[in-house]
Amino acid sequence: MVSIEVRVIYGDSDQMGVVYYANYLRYFEAGRNEFIRAKGLRFRDFEEKHGLVLPVAEVHVEYRAPARYDDLLAVEVTLAEARRASARFTYRIVREGELLATGHTVHACVDRDGKVKRMPAELVAALTAGEPAGSPMESNRAGEP
Repeated sequence: MVSIEVRVIYGDSDQMGVVYYANYLRYFEAGRNEFIRAKGLRFRDFEEKHGLVLPVAEVHVEYRAPARYDDLLAVEVTLAEARRASARFTYRIVREGELLATGHTVHACVDRDGKVKRMPAELVAALTAGEPAGSPMESNRAGEP
């Protein structure tokens, strides 16, 4: 799990100072990028080396309490699953111990033409490094679905 801090800026909120619902996806993305960076990777390098990208194929958010202008949020990111051609990240957004939102994104591994491709073994190995043994990713290391 990787956790980052995000300060809510004025532009992320509505006239009442409440964070606009779609901005939670931006917080997810910021956390996911830092998760990948913490694993020693960068999206740009992955794209250049392999000609592959990881677009969002599915997203889900559950809102529990509103974040507000100037809140300092913790965005917690975990890789829940890495499969042959996809990865699923889970998220928790917390303010001073209060859970504000949870969610997940699923990313397909595709080439620049949009065709689904198998994730390179080195990417799976890097993303799953340090994950608990027996996690859903464990079977992917052995080449199983």
